[in-house]
Amino acid sequence: MGFKLFLLLEKFLMLLPKESRKNFFIFLGKLAYRLSARSRKIVRQNLNFAFDNTMSESEIDEITRYSFKNLLLNFLHLMEIRHMSVEELQKKVKVHNKEAVLKVHEQGRGIVYIATHYCSWELGNVAISALIEPVGSVYKKMKNEPYEAWVLESRAKFGNSNLEKTNVIKPLIKRIKSKMACGILIDTNINKREGLEIMFMGKSLRQTSTPAYLARKFDAAIIPVSIRTDDEENYTLTFYDEMKVQKTEDEAADIQNATQAQAQWLESLIRKEPKFWFWLHRRWKNDHSYIYKS
Repeated sequence: MGFKLFLLLEKFLMLLPKESRKNFFIFLGKLAYRLSARSRKIVRQNLNFAFDNTMSESEIDEITRYSFKNLLLNFLHLMEIRHMSVEELQKKVKVHNKEAVLKVHEQGRGIVYIATHYCSWELGNVAISALIEPVGSVYKKMKNEPYEAWVLESRAKFGNSNLEKTNVIKPLIKRIKSKMACGILIDTNINKREGLEIMFMGKSLRQTSTPAYLARKFDAAIIPVSIRTDDEENYTLTFYDEMKVQKTEDEAADIQNATQAQAQWLESLIRKEPKFWFWLHRRWKNDHSYIYKS
């Protein structure tokens, strides 16, 4: 019953003018900020830990407020994508450095896009499939099955394939061997069995080594991708030049170095514009759990 009411709400919201719909979700973000003291605390704990307690109170408050707003705008994009045409998406998202992708495919190689929870990650995900090529995107199974189906339907609107995280290596290898593309998030909290220890924001942290493994093993190209905006209406999807993975006699070192390079790329984005990253996520939960206990 609850999900059916949600679908009715979606129909109603999509009948509203675009600006009214956006204002509604911005209001929800402000409301969530007011009501969720626990989430506000998580943002503060993350920022103080990542930036060594150097941020002012005003900076922390500004980023915290934007974190809630940005999360709700990502939810809005998920809803709007379900009703969006390729032409509408092209007007909303401009592509920068598409040549990096074309160069790899001209070489007859597959691509591993490394992505993050940065700015409008939901819009960026579907923009790749609509404007560049379909991607096999890895996701973590959700507890709410009807909502999961709704989310995955939106993400697959323009041709993406949703690959559930459990036992995902074989499907990823199949895509790479077929010279296709896959997308992997590198900024989710993982346990010690799933990743390598790297340095991120000056702190030790576990990060998935799958992109580096696939690139090295199957001669795929790692292409970092991000999306940002100045006005929350027009977005720029940026592809970065291929992140090379060495292939020496020391496989472990090659994968370690490539994984560290990915972390440094994300860190550079965050230090330049910290408000865009998903600070509501307890990224350091497994490696530095003490920061969330105070």
